[in-house]
Formats: sequence, structure tokens, C-alpha cells
Amino acid sequence: MKAINVGVIGVGAMGENHVRVYHKMEEANLMAVSDVSERALKKIERKYGAKGYTDYNELLENPEIEAVSVCVPTTFHHSVVMEAIKNKKHVLVEKPIAFTLNEAEEMIAAAKEAGVILATGHVERFNPAVQKAKELIDDGVIGDIVSAFAKRVGPLPPRIKDVGVAIDLAIHDLDIMNYLFEADITQVYGTMNSILDDCDFEDHAEIMVSFDNESTGIIEVNWLTPYKRRELELTGTDGIISVDYIKQSIDVYGKFAQDIEIIHEEPLKEELKSFLNAVVNDKEPEITGEDGLKALKMVIAANRSSKEHRPISLDELEE
Repeated sequence: MKAINVGVIGVGAMGENHVRVYHKMEEANLMAVSDVSERALKKIERKYGAKGYTDYNELLENPEIEAVSVCVPTTFHHSVVMEAIKNKKHVLVEKPIAFTLNEAEEMIAAAKEAGVILATGHVERFNPAVQKAKELIDDGVIGDIVSAFAKRVGPLPPRIKDVGVAIDLAIHDLDIMNYLFEADITQVYGTMNSILDDCDFEDHAEIMVSFDNESTGIIEVNWLTPYKRRELELTGTDGIISVDYIKQSIDVYGKFAQDIEIIHEEPLKEELKSFLNAVVNDKEPEITGEDGLKALKMVIAANRSSKEHRPISLDELEE
């Protein structure tokens, strides 16, 4: 596979991770980065040798750059991605795809019209434990899925300023459940609130989703717990799969209980490799813009449900 010339726009915590991984990948040639912080740019230039721009338009105007990762705050996703598409760059935009459904839909339509790839960075799909869980489910190891429970909790991250815990954390597990269940969501019910003085949005949420195959998903997220926990339990008619996202481990209980060995990989590396593979082979990315839109719809439905104190169907968001 030939090396793709790439750039990274936004080099905060997540953006720097993209830079670090691209820098080590044979499939990528890291050419440039952009950020409004000159201090951040100097750090990246010194450490990785990529040219830095405070104006991302200058990066996008470079005809040699073929693809970009967009890792700016969510409220800027739409404007940056639209400029990247206008400059005929393939784009991987960090989750959530956009701040609003209209913005996401415009981005998807623009990418199709321009003939460029738009991928969404739902990195947990590339967690080896999730990939193994998907394989076990498809092999019928726990029978038909009945329900799933996810717990994603930890302290308030100082980097998050423009969104709440639902769109930052719950969106991961909503996307994972949709991926594993392979069923459409019919209703979303959410309760959320804010306790912390340092947070302008909700800092804890509980979300329940109903699928059209009569299975159910429950998600608990917060920025209140003093320790980090990322877990998923899947209950089927013949057993249970327990996933630890952080340890990248799986336990299987029930009729076909077994020890599972997992080869640990960095999910972000696998995600970026998949994105560049789609660029090289001119094929649909594993996680499309439409996938990102679906995950965003679920979170917006949960937020609306919490405000209106009733279940919300995804169809209502299109009215």
C-alpha cells in the first residue's frame, strides 16, 4: 500500500494522538498540522517534524495533502470539514460527526458530490475486544442478543468544554450497540442532569434504547466517578459476553463458556489504517458519515427525551 500524504487539523489531546500514530505508520506520510495555538504547533513541529499552520486553510490549500484528520472541537467540525471537502481532501472527522443533524447531513452530501471519502472516528469499533465480541455474536455463541448494559464513567476531563457527557461518552456505546445488534433503533429514553459547577452541560446520563428486534440497551455515563471504567455486558439467549474496553478483554459465560485470547492493538492505529485503506482503494470506509449521523441522532433523541420526559423515536427528529 502506498503512503498517503496526510494532515491533522486540531492538535489537542486527541489530535496529537492522530499525529503520533500517523507519524509511526508506513501507510501515512505526515506532512502538516494545524491549530490555533502556536505553542501546540511548535511542540508538534519539534517532536514530529510536520509543518505547522495556525490557519487550517493554508494546510488544505496544499495540493500534495490527500487526506486529513479533523480533531477540532465539535462546534467547528462542520466548517472545517466543509472546507476540506471543498479542497478535495478525504476526511476522517472525530466523533461526534457534527454538532447538529443538519450540519452532518450537509457534510455527507458535500462529500458525495465532491467524490471524497468522509469517515467518522468512532474508535471503539476498532477495539480488539469489540471486534471479538462481534465475531462471537455472529457465530451464535450467546444465541440471540436480548439486552446490553454499558458503563462508561470517570472524572470530568478538562479538555471538554463545548458538549455534555452524552455526546462525548454515551455516543460510543450507542454506536457499538447499533453495530453489534445489527438492528434499527425504534425509541430512545434518556434522563440526564448536571451537578458539577465546572460543567455547563449534563455531567451524568442514563439512556435506554429499544431495537426493532425487541432487544434493549442501557447506558450509564458520567463525569462524577473518581476512577475510569469502560465496560459492556451483552446478554443473549444462551449466555453472556462481558467486555472491558480498557483491558481489551472478554469473558464468556453460559452454554458455550470459553476462555478468549485477544491480541491487543491500539484502536486508533487500526482506525487510521482502515481510513487510509479506504482512500487507497477508493472504497467506502468502515465507519461512514451515515454511521456518524445515526449515532448523533441517538444522542440528540436522548437529550430531547430527557427534556420532554418521554421516549423519543428517531423518526420524530426528521419531522
